[in-house]
Amino acid sequence: MVIQREGRRIYVRGPVIFDNVAEMTRQGIALLDEDGLIVDLAEVIELDSSAISMLFEWLRVAHTRNQQLYYVNLPANLGSLMQLYGVTDFVPFDNTITQ
Repeated sequence: MVIQREGRRIYVRGPVIFDNVAEMTRQGIALLDEDGLIVDLAEVIELDSSAISMLFEWLRVAHTRNQQLYYVNLPANLGSLMQLYGVTDFVPFDNTITQ
């Protein structure tokens, strides 16, 4: 698991599963230091429903800091889980962001 920031983009790489989601959540929160950051999920190789809680916690923290946060390259299985739980409309997902 790796969470790495390059410019305004935060890359999430590897599995996001129950066993590591707490640490990944903490690592991601540490990177939320400015408005308009983009979280790129293209390299998430495995996930479970705990990944949704991580995304929501990052959104909650960004909101308390008056920051916008965007998600790109959502894995298909994460999109399916979000649809199953009825939370798709609550996650700012935008694949048109290219920066």
